[in-house]
Amino acid sequence: MTAYKQIFENNKQWIATKKATDEQFFEKMADTQKPDYLYIGCSDSRVPTNEIMGLEAGEVFVHRNIANLVPNIDLNVMSVINYAVVHLEVKHIIVCGHYNCGGVKAAMQAKDLGILNPWLRNIRDVYRLHMDELNAITDEHARYNRLVELNTQEQCINVIKTAAVQKSYVAKGFPTVHGWVYDLKNGALKDLEIDFEGVLHEIQKIYDLTGSGLMQKDTE
Repeated sequence: MTAYKQIFENNKQWIATKKATDEQFFEKMADTQKPDYLYIGCSDSRVPTNEIMGLEAGEVFVHRNIANLVPNIDLNVMSVINYAVVHLEVKHIIVCGHYNCGGVKAAMQAKDLGILNPWLRNIRDVYRLHMDELNAITDEHARYNRLVELNTQEQCINVIKTAAVQKSYVAKGFPTVHGWVYDLKNGALKDLEIDFEGVLHEIQKIYDLTGSGLMQKDTE
């Protein structure tokens, strides 16, 4: 049996396992979804979203792309954030990067990467913003890992800039935004401990989309 056909056998076994635990499992899944978490991560095949979080189907709304980016002109990720916040009312938004990220590594190279150039420019912009800190790191691998963390941090800020997140937090007190990094070598998650409220207050001086007038108040 080819590896491709084996997938369907695996699927049958998975169905049987789920039904053995809960006969109504799939009926419940088909009825509705009410996840508490939106996870924005890298497309890397070595990062299994639900498994690393210890959560089951229906508990995490997921968006993945190369290097877990949140560009404001990417209608895909913006639509996911809007749907998760406005319609699913998630309580937490997680941006999760990972060490040894191929997208971040590619962005550190001084070469033309064709169609990837405009996408990876977002990571290069992160490098530009934190150039002094990164260039002070003499070990290349350590610099690479730090850029992974800083990229995740900056994407969290991009999430916080969105109107959906700002308005929901003012009205309901959620969602909050978190930055994590996954270590492929040991399976551990690192919490970057993003100061969500502090970042929100600071960015609203320029990116206030709540109609609260905070921008004007802070500049008077």
